[in-house]
Amino acid sequence: MLYLILAIVASMLISIVMRLSENYSRNNLPKLAVNYVMCCLLSLVFSGTTTFFPAHEGLPLTLLLGVICGVLYLVNFLLLQWNIQRNGVVLSSTFMKLGVLVPTLFSIVVFGETPKAVQIAGIFLALAAIVLMQGGTTARGASTLGLLTLLVLGGSADCMSKIYEEIGSPDLQNQFLLYTFGTALLLCVVLCLYKKQKLSFQDCLWGLGIGIPNYFSARFLLLSLETVPAVIVFPSFSVGTIVLVTLVGMLCFKERLTTRKWITLGIILGALVLLNL
Repeated sequence: MLYLILAIVASMLISIVMRLSENYSRNNLPKLAVNYVMCCLLSLVFSGTTTFFPAHEGLPLTLLLGVICGVLYLVNFLLLQWNIQRNGVVLSSTFMKLGVLVPTLFSIVVFGETPKAVQIAGIFLALAAIVLMQGGTTARGASTLGLLTLLVLGGSADCMSKIYEEIGSPDLQNQFLLYTFGTALLLCVVLCLYKKQKLSFQDCLWGLGIGIPNYFSARFLLLSLETVPAVIVFPSFSVGTIVLVTLVGMLCFKERLTTRKWITLGIILGALVLLNL
């Protein structure tokens, strides 16, 4: 459970640093690329090796899963940007967070995890809270297909962590993260060159700042799946991040919470209690 809490805290820090960076850095792709550079460096440091391809029988599978996950990471980022432009930030954020359905159902159907009745109630409460927290605004001409694609692909990226935990080698966890972030980095650099976006000092600085919690969020999420069922990890990770980001926004950025959000926070806390019974 400690790793899950640490993953939630790291995920919250990603959102906070990204928000702070908006005042200083507007070039998202170069900033994202530097973020992946930091993630790759940390993966190498914690792997305890300086080689990208250590001799290990589980390496081919680790490489394959990492590449798939890296592609999904960057595709989801681009898809989120497209959806925000087409569908607005509220609907896009809601469907992105509802992507928690995908790894949760995947773990039940494919890996046979069976949640208790109270945990099922907690999952439904968590989903209801996500919709309520983000609801209230509907974009005109919203693309249902785009939103559903964001939900499915976003959830599929989370699925990769569960798949690796089940069939991958525990000794190569950091190699898996290295290949994930390395693949996303290469694709991001190609896009930067294609769009002719230049890297500024501010992009570099904030990208490095985002990369540190980004790496630890992914690492702690993997570690939490070793000891906590995925049907608990993914909903808790999603709603827990929402709670912390909301509280930090209220305390540090002087954001005022509407009645809707206060009610939602109460529902989320109830969902977290049920999920962990």
